[in-house]
Amino acid sequence: MPETEPLVGYPDLEDAERVRRAEAFEATMRTRRTVREFADTPVPRAVIESAIRAAGRAPCGANQQPWTFVAVSDPAVKRRIREAAEAEERAFYGGRAPRDWLDALRPLGTDATKPFLETAPWLIAVFGQAHGVRADGGHVKHYYVKESVGLATGFLLAALHHAGLATLTHTPSPMGFLRAALGRPAHEQAFVLIVTGVPAAGATVPRIDKKPLSAIARFVTDGEPAGDTPTGNEPAVG
Repeated sequence: MPETEPLVGYPDLEDAERVRRAEAFEATMRTRRTVREFADTPVPRAVIESAIRAAGRAPCGANQQPWTFVAVSDPAVKRRIREAAEAEERAFYGGRAPRDWLDALRPLGTDATKPFLETAPWLIAVFGQAHGVRADGGHVKHYYVKESVGLATGFLLAALHHAGLATLTHTPSPMGFLRAALGRPAHEQAFVLIVTGVPAAGATVPRIDKKPLSAIARFVTDGEPAGDTPTGNEPAVG
């Protein structure tokens, strides 16, 4: 039998308070946008450390925690990452990417130039670990790595936004250069590069919408079919 401990952190709340908390968190996350214009304003390391600790609380397969977060503020390392990323992006935009992919990206105004990789004060490279390494050097296979790392990345983005920082998820394809640039071992694979910092003065973002609740959720409740059933209580999205 596994060892157990008392469950804490779940106060007995009235329904109205649960709704208030849920809606307050939703309101915070509704302001999150992908930002490509950053100020070079320094951000304390303590903020990044706290956000990574929060990410490390994410659920994961068998509690194996198959992730590594590499936070970079060194200008020379950021420059090397930018140079390598832009080389991959030039190949991507110059012929590697299929036309339908480029058509999907066109409304966002992206291209191969990535100045934010140097301007933003912090880059956080997220790696998934195919296996763990025991003290004796032996390997421990990890399960559900991508799912677990994806959950942790979501926690990280939410924590950074909660701290008032803008973020961008950068996924050049392929991303093998990150492992080389950051000296990570062969069993770690780059999952995403998160750019974070204070938005630049006058920063703009594409005018895009998010799908309403009726387009992304279905509720199976007593006496209600599981078909397309809009709630009728959906706020405008933007």
